[in-house]
Amino acid sequence: MRTIKKLAMLILTGILSVLSFFACTDDSKMAFVNDTTIDSNELPVTAQIFINESFPRAHIISIDFEEAKYEVRLNNGTEIDFDLNGNWEMVDCLLREIPAHIIPIEVANTVKEQFPDAEITRIEKEHYGYDVELSNDLDLKFNYQGMILDMGF
Repeated sequence: MRTIKKLAMLILTGILSVLSFFACTDDSKMAFVNDTTIDSNELPVTAQIFINESFPRAHIISIDFEEAKYEVRLNNGTEIDFDLNGNWEMVDCLLREIPAHIIPIEVANTVKEQFPDAEITRIEKEHYGYDVELSNDLDLKFNYQGMILDMGF
């Protein structure tokens, strides 16, 4: 009788282990399913206006909605992340200069003064200010007043 109970307990433990494994696997699939591609008309109006004003010659080639943000790719290689309200969080123009009106004036002035031959090719809003990449591969972290907090490659 004790052997049957041990065997039953072993089988039950095995079944629970297998079910736990599949439950974890299903959760990871659910996370993947939440990454959806959407049409440009589903993008918040604020983001649509930003794209049209900042990149008038470019066209949207894809929009992914993931982790409460829109990830937009343009046909010129530019990538832009927007929050749920359509406010930009990150703009990456690869090797091209970011449109000047996107860059906070304090950041633009500091870059112009200290790195006159470099262009800002990527900017991301952070809790401390801005993370900026320059055309010379320099990565700069700015506070909101335009002061450099850190730099590296």
